[in-house]
Amino acid sequence: MKETEAAPMLGNVPMPSTLKGLSGRLLLLTVAFIVLAEVLIFAPSIANMRVRWLSDRLNIAAAAAIVADGFPQQDLTRALQDETLMATGTKAIVLRRHDAARLVAVADIPPKVDAQYDLSAVEPVSAICAALDTLFFGGDRIIRAYGPLGDSGTTIEVVLTDKALRKAMLSYAWTVFLLTTVLSAITGGLIFLTINRMLVRPIRRMTGNMRDFAADPSDPTRILEPSGGQDELAVAAVHLAEMQRALQGTLKEQKNLADLGLAVSKINHDMRNILSSAQLMSDRLADVDDPVVKRFAPKLLRTIDRAVGYTTDVLSYGRMQEPAPRRRFVPLAPLVADVSEMLSIDPVSAIDFVMEVDAGLEVDADSEQLFRVIHNLCRNAVEALTQHPGRGHGCLTVSAVRTGSVVSITVDDTGPGMPPKARENLFAAFRGSARSGGTGLGLAIARELVLAHGGTIALVEKATDGTQFRIELPDRPVPLAAFRNRAS
Repeated sequence: MKETEAAPMLGNVPMPSTLKGLSGRLLLLTVAFIVLAEVLIFAPSIANMRVRWLSDRLNIAAAAAIVADGFPQQDLTRALQDETLMATGTKAIVLRRHDAARLVAVADIPPKVDAQYDLSAVEPVSAICAALDTLFFGGDRIIRAYGPLGDSGTTIEVVLTDKALRKAMLSYAWTVFLLTTVLSAITGGLIFLTINRMLVRPIRRMTGNMRDFAADPSDPTRILEPSGGQDELAVAAVHLAEMQRALQGTLKEQKNLADLGLAVSKINHDMRNILSSAQLMSDRLADVDDPVVKRFAPKLLRTIDRAVGYTTDVLSYGRMQEPAPRRRFVPLAPLVADVSEMLSIDPVSAIDFVMEVDAGLEVDADSEQLFRVIHNLCRNAVEALTQHPGRGHGCLTVSAVRTGSVVSITVDDTGPGMPPKARENLFAAFRGSARSGGTGLGLAIARELVLAHGGTIALVEKATDGTQFRIELPDRPVPLAAFRNRAS
């Protein structure tokens, strides 16, 4: 037999620490993004620094070359050349004109030049590539750099090693790295504190509240108290508090239902015994040779049988389900007559029960469940009429009509009508009662039974005083084979 692992208990998951939670991730992402931005800025920056460094060398060499060019018929002495080369940091300085070139100063002529750079036309991409190449792989190369000397048409050219250039670039890169680190730390810290205060702390507050509320949803003190802000998190906190209040109300209703089911289950056994004894005595009354007894005994037997059935099904609402209806075509008029007899309206109450149902009208329904629906509606109407005797003569009317495959049943009374609170919570158990001390279970059960038949039940607005409910029950679809057999 295959075993399955138990699912982890989410309620025991601890709250992560500040650095390991959302705040820490935001801090790391902020620093990473700042570093990435600095890297993207660093590449053109180091390339520009390299071009400036080479341009400075050309300018220094140009100044020395102009002085030497004042002696056209005479070369500089060896000592003066060495001093010039040392001052400019080069190995050779050359002046080029349209018709000639002059070697101003030269040390040891290198056997080859590794790279040449024209500073008069520097392309950004090539400058970046050359700068990165020098930064990572330079230090012992011989390079040649040249550029125009003002607007004179003369070109200054120098040959030098890139060791000093690479050293300057490394120093510049280290400075940029330190500045980037400091800026990243400061910016990341500010963003961390801001986001932690504006986002993370409210989220952690709501998370902690949800954890505490889940531990004991019945405790009203554990409902979240919104901070009163106007941002999205504040709105989310308001909706969370409303959801927690609604959930507490639902849990309270479920507890009431559970308590009701427990209480009914305790008396269900004794009630069944009492009704069974009453049923035995009723059976004996049926054998008594008395016209009055013979007239009332069948009704008494049906009433007791119905009560026994109620005790069997009384826990169904507590289980939040009703048995599936056992539907068949039943005459509606006798069923409504049974409802009238079950109500036992006192003649002194001045309440008339009017039945407007054709004798031949049949409805496709479970007779017991439909009886409960109509009886619940009629009983509510009689109670409303009885509690307001000062309104004069009351009338309760049950009418029905068939339209095609749908039977419409109307229960109408001339009472005071339903109060606004009952209308708002119509068909809601424990909230939809129209009278003081009521539970509202009658309408809730009636709606559940009607829906089980595929029908609808609704409160109808009327111009006069009173309450009117309309029930619409459709016939079940007839299978094609059954229709053909019936037609034949």
